[in-house]
Amino acid sequence: MSNFLRTVCTARRTLQRANLARLYATEAANIAEGNAKPSIYGQPLFQSHPHLLQPHELTPGIPVEDYERRRRTLMEGLPENSLVVCVAAPIKYMSKNIFYKYRQASDFWYLTGFEEPDSAVILEKTSNSRGYRMTLFCSGKDLAKEKWDGAKTSPHEAADIFRADDAQLIENFSSHLKSVTAAHTHVYVDVPPTHTRRGPRATTKSVLKHLSPPTEARSEYDIIVDSLSKKRRALAPEVARLRAIKSPAEQRVMRAAADISGRAHAKTMRFTRPGIPEAALAAHFEYLCAMSGAQRPAYVPVVASGPNALIIHYTSNNHLVRDGETVLIDAGCEYNGYASDITRTYPASGTFTSPQRDLYAAVLSAQKQLVALCHESAELSLHDLHRQSCDLLRQELKQLGFDLKGSDLEYVLYPHFLSHPIGIDLHESTNFDRGATLREGMVVTVEPGIYVPPTSNFPTHFHNIGIRIEDEVLVGKTAPVVLSVSAPKELQTHSDMDTIQLGSDTSVMNDNTYIWIIVAFVSVAILAAFATLFLILFRRKFRSKPGVR
Repeated sequence: MSNFLRTVCTARRTLQRANLARLYATEAANIAEGNAKPSIYGQPLFQSHPHLLQPHELTPGIPVEDYERRRRTLMEGLPENSLVVCVAAPIKYMSKNIFYKYRQASDFWYLTGFEEPDSAVILEKTSNSRGYRMTLFCSGKDLAKEKWDGAKTSPHEAADIFRADDAQLIENFSSHLKSVTAAHTHVYVDVPPTHTRRGPRATTKSVLKHLSPPTEARSEYDIIVDSLSKKRRALAPEVARLRAIKSPAEQRVMRAAADISGRAHAKTMRFTRPGIPEAALAAHFEYLCAMSGAQRPAYVPVVASGPNALIIHYTSNNHLVRDGETVLIDAGCEYNGYASDITRTYPASGTFTSPQRDLYAAVLSAQKQLVALCHESAELSLHDLHRQSCDLLRQELKQLGFDLKGSDLEYVLYPHFLSHPIGIDLHESTNFDRGATLREGMVVTVEPGIYVPPTSNFPTHFHNIGIRIEDEVLVGKTAPVVLSVSAPKELQTHSDMDTIQLGSDTSVMNDNTYIWIIVAFVSVAILAAFATLFLILFRRKFRSKPGVR
C-alpha cells in the first residue's frame, strides 16, 4: 500500500504541475521565444510578461491611469511653485556582497510604479493641463552589468512606459536637481534618518548620498544641499493622505493577497499535528503563499505554540508543538506590492480544551463586534475602536471569572493596540491620525487578543493561554468588508468537541485528503474493471452452452 500511495502522490504532483502550467498559459505563448526571454526591461511589463499583467496595467493589478491619478492628485494638493523629489530604495546587504531580495521604496513605487534601484523622480507643479512635469532618472543600459544582474530599462523606454515627460541617467540627477530647485519655493522631499548619540535624526545631506557619484565635486553637492535645507518640506505626510484611501484596483489586489494568505492559514491548520516544529509550520505557510504567486512574506511570521503565544512578536519559531496546546499564527504575504496581515489561533490536536474554547469564544465575540463597526457611517476613529475593544474584552473576561484590577487588562492581558492601517506597507501608521474618523476605502486590521500569564491574580485554568484573532477590513460607507474571509475562525462543535470550522472548500484540503480522494476514485475504477471482466466471462460461458446462441 505504501508503494501505491507514493504512486498516487506522484500522480497528484504531476496533476498540480499541469494545472500550474495551464494557469500561466496565456498569450505569452504567441510571442516568439527569442523576444520573450530574457526580458529587455528591468521589471515585469505586459510587453514581456503578459501572463502577469493586463495590457492596461503598469504593475500587476494596478492600471497605468492609477499612477497618473496619484501624481496629479498629489501635485494639485501642493502650493504653487512646488517641487517633489522622491528616490528609490538602496540595495540592502545581508553581509558583504550578499544582497537581500530587492524591494522598492513604498512612496516611490506608489508614485511611479518603477521597480529598479538607483532611480529617482522629480515632479514640478505646472499650469498645463496635466498639472505637473515628470522627470524620471534611472541607471539605464549597461551590458556588462546586465550580464550579472539582468536587464535594466533604458531612459527612452522608461519615459514612454512610465509616462515621464523626460527620462535621464541617474548620473544627471544632482545637476538637474540643482537647476530646478532655484525656480521653486517649496521642495517636498524625505531624507533618511542618520543615527546620532541622541537617536535617529534626519539630515538633508543624506537625501542624495547613495545616489550621488563618488567623484562628484563636494562644492556642487553642498550647493544642492544648502538649497534644499532652506525650502524643504516633508513629502511622506502628503503621500500618506493619498495612500490611506485605496482605489478599486488596490482593493482587488489586497483582496487577492488576503485570499492567498487566508487559504495558506487554512491549509496550515490542517497540516498541524502535535510534535511538528513551529518552523515547519512557518515554512509550510510561506511555501503555500509562494506557490500562489506571492513575491515575499509581508513580515517575519509568528508561529507561537502554547505559552509562546504570550510573546506578542514571537518570531523564533524554534519549539515543537505539543499535544493539547493552541497554535497562534500571525502571518501574511506580500502580493503585487500590497501586504496582508492575518492572525489565527487554533488547537494543535484539532480540539480545544474547555478553557481554551471559552477564552477563544470571548475574543472572537469581541472581534466580530468590532469588525461590524468599521464603516464610515459609524463615525469612529481607531482610538474609539480601541476603547470599545477594551470595554468588550473586560465584559467577556468578567463572565469567565476574571477579577480585573486597575490596569490588568490594558497592561497585562491586552497590551497592544487594536488596529493599524495596512496597504503597500504592513503598518501605514507613521503619518496616520488614529484620532481621525475612518473613511470609506481605508483598510485596517482588527486584532484583539488576550494573553494570560501564570500569575495568581488570574484564574489558574487560563494560565499560559494566548489568543489573538486578526482580520483585514475594508472600511465601507455603511458596512465593512472582511478581506481575510478565506481564513477560518468560526467555532464548530462536533460530537462534543470544539474546533475551528474549516469548511468544505477543496482549496483547504491537505495532502492526505487528496490521497484518499484519489484512492477512492482508483478503487471505484478497479471495481468497475472487475465487474466488466466478470460480465464478459459470464456471457462467454453462457454462450458456450449447447443450444444457446
